This record gives sequence, structure tokens and C-alpha cells, in this order.
Amino acid sequence: MLERRQNRFSRPAFSSSPDPVSPVKPVEPKAETPVQEIPSRPVKEKVPAGPSGGSNGAGGLKTVMTVLIVAVVALVAVLAYIWISKQKLVNELDLEKQELTEKMMELRSDYKDLSSDYANINAQLDSSREEVNQLIERIQKTEATNRAAIRRYEKELGTLRSIMKSYIVQIDSLNTANKKLKADVASARKDLSESRQRNEELSQAVDDLSGKVAAGSVLKARGIRLEGLRKNERVTDRAGQVFSLRTSLSLIENDLAPKGPVTVYVLVRNADGDLLVNPEQPASMMQEEQEVVVSASREVDYNGAEVELSIYLKNMGKLTKGVYSVEIYTDNHKLGATELMLR
Repeated sequence: MLERRQNRFSRPAFSSSPDPVSPVKPVEPKAETPVQEIPSRPVKEKVPAGPSGGSNGAGGLKTVMTVLIVAVVALVAVLAYIWISKQKLVNELDLEKQELTEKMMELRSDYKDLSSDYANINAQLDSSREEVNQLIERIQKTEATNRAAIRRYEKELGTLRSIMKSYIVQIDSLNTANKKLKADVASARKDLSESRQRNEELSQAVDDLSGKVAAGSVLKARGIRLEGLRKNERVTDRAGQVFSLRTSLSLIENDLAPKGPVTVYVLVRNADGDLLVNPEQPASMMQEEQEVVVSASREVDYNGAEVELSIYLKNMGKLTKGVYSVEIYTDNHKLGATELMLR
């Protein structure tokens, strides 16, 4: 090898072969320069592996196996942690779904217990109850891991609760107003009843007073007498001597009685109860919307002061013995009656 290197360095710098193009001038010989030897590096020879080399290879394999096992264990641990975390999350979501379902059940119970006496509110309550039932069905069919749907259902739950609270406020308000209205109606009825009672009492008092006024305004008579008169107008009780019958009375003083003309009627009956009349001077009066024949009548002017008057009945024919009676009337009522005994 050393020789090969020396030969390489000992070659001439230029080749001695002729140049066919240009002739080469003869070169003068130069002194040969000595070649410096370069020290060579020693080459390590490969030594076959002995017993100590096999021990180093086994240690490397063991290290690799240890690393692989550690990596597998770490991977398993990571996977186990992920699985446990996921399972914990699933359990939490299941619990959250269960709590949401229980809240919906409570809300349905609250809606069931809620009622009112008003048709329009009852219709709205029925609609809300149906929405709650449908929402419960959707929650039960939805997977717990569908968090978006669960959150949406929670919002719907809040909305339905708010609606129920508004129903409660409306019902309470209407019930309060209804109670007040009932109390007002009861008070008004009581006042009306008391007012009616007072009116009835007042009406009764007015009626009593009116009755008293009416009774006080009725003409009354006193000193009623029935007498038999001879032709010379002397009084007699002998039937054979009687020429005429005289009825005498006094209309008493009464400021409440109507003022003006008053007609007084007399009905004289003999012992047999027959009505005695004067054919030459027939008279009649209206009684209960019927015309009634009377024995005689007389009109007087009444101004509230006492008035004395006499009514005569003549031309009666021959009178018989017995008891004679007379009844005295005005247009409105009976003034009185009396009797006469003729012998």
C-alpha cells in the first residue's frame, strides 16, 4: 500500500508522449525533487464477537421490551381514564335527564291540580297540560347524551312553569275579584232586602195612614131617627094616623171629608120587609155598578161643617102595624140605620 502511494507521487508531472499538433521543444532535464513520505494511519481490524458482546445485545432487547410495556400500560391507562370519564359523564347526563323528567312530572301534577271557574282559562289550561304530556314523551324518547335536546327541553320546562305562574296569578286575581263581587252582591242584596223591608213598612204606614185618612174622610151621621107624621106634621106612632115618614140625621163635622154636593138616600121597609116608595117621586142610586131603587133622596151642600137634614116619604098608602126600618146611604157608603114601631 505504501509502495502504491509512493508510485502515485513519483510519476512525472507531464507525459512524454509526442504531441501530434505542435512539436515539443526539447526540455532540459531538471533535478529530481525528492518525494516526502506521508505517515499512514493504522486500520483497526474487526475482531469476532466474543462472550461479552452477546451480553450487550440482550440488554438492548430488554430495554426495548420495557419501553414497549410501559407504552402499552400508559395507553391502557389513558384509555381506561377516557372510558371512566365518559361513563361518568353518561351517568351524570342520565341523572340530569331523570331530574328533568321528575320536574316535568311535578309540573304535570301541578297543572292537574290547577282549576278555575272560568271557561277561557280552563281551555288554556287544557292546552298547556297537553304540551306538558307531549314534552314528557319527547324527553323519555331522547337519549341522555343529546345535550342540545335536553337543554331545549329545560327551556321549555321553564316556559311552561312561567305560563302556569301566570295562570295562578290570573285565577287568584279573578277569584279575589269574584269574592269581592259576591260580597258586594250579598251586601247589595242585604241593603235591597232592608230597603224593601223599610219600603214595606213605609208602605204599610202609608196604607195605615191612608186608611186612617180614608176612614177619617168618610162622612158619618148621628142622631138618625125615623118618625111617623100626621097631616099636621105632628109625630105619631099610630099606624092608622101616619100620613108620612120622616128620616132625620146630622152629617157630622169632618175637615177631611170631600167638600161639595152630597146626596143622601133612604130605604124604608115595612113590617113585611117590602120597600116603600113614592110613586110620584121615584128615586135610585148606584151600588156596586148597579142601579138600586130607593125610597127617597136629598142633596145637600157639605163644606166640612155639621149639616142637619130630613128626608120625607109620602103617598105610601095605608100602613100596617109593625116594625119599620130605614137604611141611609151616600154614593160611597152606608151612613147608618134605625127602626120605628107603629102600633
